[in-house]
Amino acid sequence: MPISRKDTHIAGEILQGTLDLLILRTLLPGRAHGHTIAEVIEHTSENALEIEQGSLYPALHRLEDRGLLASEWGVSENNRKAKFYWLTPKGRKQLTIETNRWKHMTRAIGLILGEAQ
Repeated sequence: MPISRKDTHIAGEILQGTLDLLILRTLLPGRAHGHTIAEVIEHTSENALEIEQGSLYPALHRLEDRGLLASEWGVSENNRKAKFYWLTPKGRKQLTIETNRWKHMTRAIGLILGEAQ
């Protein structure tokens, strides 16, 4: 069941703490530029999560500064200059750590809500 537009504020609040994880997971298959990363997250979440540039690009730079992503300038499918990002080995390791942390947290919340065994 898709989230209605009035519920996107809630999705945005949830996204704040998980954006790094979503970016790392989105880049698992390979390199992509910012616009594509945002589109993949939105499409995969059935448009429940809308990624704004004001959140995306600072997160990409932060992940790159931490050595989790690498980047280089290239040409997008629209023939425009774009910065492409990909996971580093350290980023792949961090994705595993963050994914396990997320699964543990959602299981714990599910237990509290009576939804998990």
